[in-house]
Amino acid sequence: MDSLARAAAGFARLEVDDAVRQRALKYLEQWLSEDPFAAYRPQILWLIEQEQWAGLLDRFYQVLPFGTGGRRGPVGIGPNRMNPWTLGASVQGHCEYLRERFPNVDPLCVVLAYDVRRFDDVRQQYNPNLPNPLLGLTSRDLARCAAGVYAANGIVSYLLPADSTRYLATPELSFAIRYYRAHGGLNISASHNPPDDNGGKFYDERGGQPVPPEDQIMADLVDQVSIIRSLPWNEVQRSFLLRPIEDEVHDAYLRLLERGSLLGPARPGECTVVFTPLHGVGGMTAKELLERQRFVVLPVPGQMEPDGRFPAVVSPNPEVPAAFDAARQVALSRPETELVLATDPDADRIGALAPRRRADPAQPLAADDWRYFTGNEIAALLTHFKLQALADQGRLPASPLVIKTEVTTNLVTRIARKFNCQVVDNLLVGFKYIAQVLQCLEETGRYEDVQARPEDLVLACEESHGILTTAELRDKDAAGAALLLAELALHQKRRGRTVVEYLEEIYREFGYFHSELRTLAMSGILGKQQMMALLDSLRSDPPRVLAGLPVTEFEDLRNPAGRLGPWKGQTDAASRNVLWFRLGDRARLALRPSGTEPKAKLYVETCTPPRPPAMSDESWQAERNAAAVLARRLAEEFLSLARQRSETRA
Repeated sequence: MDSLARAAAGFARLEVDDAVRQRALKYLEQWLSEDPFAAYRPQILWLIEQEQWAGLLDRFYQVLPFGTGGRRGPVGIGPNRMNPWTLGASVQGHCEYLRERFPNVDPLCVVLAYDVRRFDDVRQQYNPNLPNPLLGLTSRDLARCAAGVYAANGIVSYLLPADSTRYLATPELSFAIRYYRAHGGLNISASHNPPDDNGGKFYDERGGQPVPPEDQIMADLVDQVSIIRSLPWNEVQRSFLLRPIEDEVHDAYLRLLERGSLLGPARPGECTVVFTPLHGVGGMTAKELLERQRFVVLPVPGQMEPDGRFPAVVSPNPEVPAAFDAARQVALSRPETELVLATDPDADRIGALAPRRRADPAQPLAADDWRYFTGNEIAALLTHFKLQALADQGRLPASPLVIKTEVTTNLVTRIARKFNCQVVDNLLVGFKYIAQVLQCLEETGRYEDVQARPEDLVLACEESHGILTTAELRDKDAAGAALLLAELALHQKRRGRTVVEYLEEIYREFGYFHSELRTLAMSGILGKQQMMALLDSLRSDPPRVLAGLPVTEFEDLRNPAGRLGPWKGQTDAASRNVLWFRLGDRARLALRPSGTEPKAKLYVETCTPPRPPAMSDESWQAERNAAAVLARRLAEEFLSLARQRSETRA
């Protein structure tokens, strides 16, 4: 029996649709027979010999989906993995898209960025004793592959010089696209995903990611790619189609963020911040910016070097409290520390710790005295601090504007309304929708019922630790957020208080909000089928009671008869794959499959009214505890229901 026949027999044992098996066999035959895939064959044959049928099927049953802006996933062999072929097909499709979007422009140009990743097969998916062309593949290697495709299509690429030791963070890419007036961009990054993942995310000429229907047009062109035109890297280097990203771009980016300072440079030695980039590129953005504003920045030893293997961190994600373990120890050794900050690998997300009380020589801070802030808490803190500071300084815009995604805490909306802001708070998940609002304001001065200019933006935020402080960028930016958080800590120090105490003031004035974010992992093709079955079940028969409370409103954002109207394409349908369950004014839940990872996310938020002046501390704490308990009960009960339905209907 030959290898393909063995695979067919193996796939027959798996409980999947026959159409899925046939697609997998078609792609497997292609990779076993065609010249461009010859280097991968030893590993493919070994997987067949090992009878790894489920893994083989998952690698070959589809081309890695081109989602809402690009492809991201595990690096590996097969069309359903990230590799030079899947990236090349994406870039070729992007070339076709740019030609259609800018038919009379020549030359077209793009800006390319890449992160610190390197594929070392950490998951041990392949035979280390056989040739593997992917082993050691870096994000920079993939960026050069992309430059080869752009060059073969006559498109100019701006890329960091070959001898550069720098990287381009995601927000700096957004800035560079606008700086060079490029027609688009590409970021080779998997952000905070596991070390063996990678991806390619495309940007439009405004420095944001394309939104429906433009992303659908691009996705369709990518799907139609049959031939990838490409030049070798040495030829690209010799051509006029490769241009260097100059150092002046980096300096201009930092100067832009400095202009957003609310307090001006700190006095020498006035405020100390512990900082870690979690082995990413944040040392080249957030750390530099803080130092330019004269904050004392203490680096976390062992975590400052850009390294896509992330060897000295529990997680490269500041959304994970354990990512701060080493940074907390540095803060404990330096009692003058006011704040601990972490950025994710591509420096677009920010995380923070702050002390619950002021340090006292007679009573040193302990590990438990350092409080972790969720993304929702950071969003609320920075919204209030910036609005209050601008109001105190008489610098509020004429039509101040705050923007957030719908799953981000409604505490932000309450705060913004107090300052008479216009608020956009009903956006789908993803910073590209925030960028779309700014684009609409730029072009028409209006978005839905909001009338404003981009420069009226005070802050944009999302619960996944994303903050934008200036409309001159069109993606979340950890550096701008780091400066704002550091200035908040400095301002509180001058008041004799801490950031934690400031958050408590906000809760007393606006009400306590408690958020729970849970995940439901369903990986692989079987998991995908379970997820679809779960969502179908919830749509057809939504729960009417959760944790003893009636569901007062159920909303399916994918419903073409709903408030978002008909779909603008499959990418729009995917982004709108969100179910909302509202339980009066005190609680709400949302469920959505992740667009980049094999899981679903459950967002739960409960809240209280503002604290009445006469309420005792004990009663206030009891009300807060009740909100937290309710949020956890809602999360657990909903996840239990979801698991039951996914198992019975898959």
